Amino acid sequence: MSVCYKQHPELRLTEVEGEGVVLHLGTRRYFSVTESGLILLQALETPRTFDELVAALLEEYEVSEAEAANSAREFIDKCLESKLLLEEE
Repeated sequence: MSVCYKQHPELRLTEVEGEGVVLHLGTRRYFSVTESGLILLQALETPRTFDELVAALLEEYEVSEAEAANSAREFIDKCLESKLLLEEE
C-alpha cells in the first residue's frame, strides 16, 4: 500500500497574490509558501500519494518529471518536519 499525505487538520491556508500563507493553529506558527507549494497544499486537502502530487505539479508547470518529483519531495519533507502534513498508509 502507498503512503498518502494530507494537510494537518489544524492547518489554515490562504492565498495572497499567488503565494500561500499557512497558519498551524496547534503551534500558532505562520509559514509562507511559494506558488508551487500552494498548489501542493491545495491538492492535499484530500489525501494524495507522492505520484499524485508530482502529477499536480506537471499539470501546472512545464518541467520534467524528475524536477517535479524533486520539488515535491523537498516540499513534503519540509512540511512533515514542520508538522503541516500527516502521513497515512
